[in-house]
Amino acid sequence: MKALTTTFALFFLSIGLHAEGDKPAHSAVNPAPRSGGWMNRHESFNQRVAKGNVDLIFIGDSITHGWEGKGKAIWEKYYIKRNAVNLGIGGDRTQHVLWRLDNGNIKNINPKVAVVMIGTNNSGNGRNSAEEMIDGVTAVIEKLRTKLPKTEILLLDIFPRGQRINAQRGKILQVNQVLSRLDSRPHVTFLRIGQNFVSPDGSIAKDIMPDFLHLTPSGYEIWAKSIEPTLARLMGE
Repeated sequence: MKALTTTFALFFLSIGLHAEGDKPAHSAVNPAPRSGGWMNRHESFNQRVAKGNVDLIFIGDSITHGWEGKGKAIWEKYYIKRNAVNLGIGGDRTQHVLWRLDNGNIKNINPKVAVVMIGTNNSGNGRNSAEEMIDGVTAVIEKLRTKLPKTEILLLDIFPRGQRINAQRGKILQVNQVLSRLDSRPHVTFLRIGQNFVSPDGSIAKDIMPDFLHLTPSGYEIWAKSIEPTLARLMGE
């Protein structure tokens, strides 16, 4: 019984230490840049935000980056008029976003809303555990709150991937379940829309995600319509 009591004491002590701001040492929370064309795109973001007139930002990986490709027409329909800037880079993980946020991507801007969807690239085998993914996304939200204290954050669930239910999708669902608790923080709204890409039988159709990860124009239309009521409210419209 004494050993059990000691175990619980250590468990709650570890929770207390983490709550005080100690960061676990793993890749998902350690800001890191990438090389090659990534750095060019990063610098293009810095040049864009330096011009000002930024009321809405989208932060993420290739799925967000794709607003400039398959999602271009939908972006023009919903977001151009809102002075939106796409800060998505294909292949990014939480650690890369953290580095970008520290190195100019949101410098001297005060957007009304930041839409965040990041983490799927952390979920692959040999990359990060579910717990580490949660740490990484949480670190992104905390950094945004610190650097953009007046900005409303619309945190989206990590979208499902894979044609049918699989281990990676299950891992992502576990992460999303915990991330939903960030909704209790000031200026953070968690919105679960991933189910809108999934058929009743649990599969993902190719006309929404041809590779069961990236979106078609129809997929981007689903994304835009799914967040529109919440986004409009957060934008003060």
